[in-house]
Amino acid sequence: MNNVPEYLHDLVVAFEREADPEKAVKMKQYMRNKFDFYGINSPDRKKIYKEFKSTNGLIPEPQKDDIVKWCWNADQREYQMFAMEFLGKTVKKEHEEIIRLYEYMIINKSWWDTIDYIAANLVGIYFSLYHSNIVPFTEKWMSSGNIWLQRTCLLFQLKYKSGLNTELLHSFINRLSGSKEFFIQKAIGWILREYSKTDSEFVTDYVSKNKLPKLSEREALLWMKNKGIVV
Repeated sequence: MNNVPEYLHDLVVAFEREADPEKAVKMKQYMRNKFDFYGINSPDRKKIYKEFKSTNGLIPEPQKDDIVKWCWNADQREYQMFAMEFLGKTVKKEHEEIIRLYEYMIINKSWWDTIDYIAANLVGIYFSLYHSNIVPFTEKWMSSGNIWLQRTCLLFQLKYKSGLNTELLHSFINRLSGSKEFFIQKAIGWILREYSKTDSEFVTDYVSKNKLPKLSEREALLWMKNKGIVV
């Protein structure tokens, strides 16, 4: 690989050492052949991370943008996983401008495996820290036409529980409920399903009063049906 940041040298060595070509083929197929892989599964990646962190520490702040973007442009998907998961270790201490790096990650090499982590674990925490940025960024993202930015708008509140802003969520769902995109319809159902664990009455009422795609409605009610709350 060319121009590997010094901080990442040990990671590249570890990834190349632990590569499993057979698993790599299966992982690539599972991801619809969109990305190459080393073939390193999550438990083994975590072992690599632990050893790497003990030697190299977390991503150094002055080079954070360059290091993350290098990972994001690397061929193997494991580098993107590393970048977002290591950003997750410092997410509560990030400066306000980090949102632009998160945005870069959302719109490049986009697929559900990165978007769902970024939305809930990076953007969600960021907006809990910088409330005044919620409206300007989500309005920009909602108007972009980019389904991954829009999915992020739907999912950033995934872990908010009682802190979820239902009016804001409704505004997103209302604008996207006509979408034919699977990943949008699925996200609408997912956020409502997750919120039903906090306020099942709200979600039941919401589904009954708003026209949602069948997939979204089914996903929204799934947890409550399994618990016998609705039939």
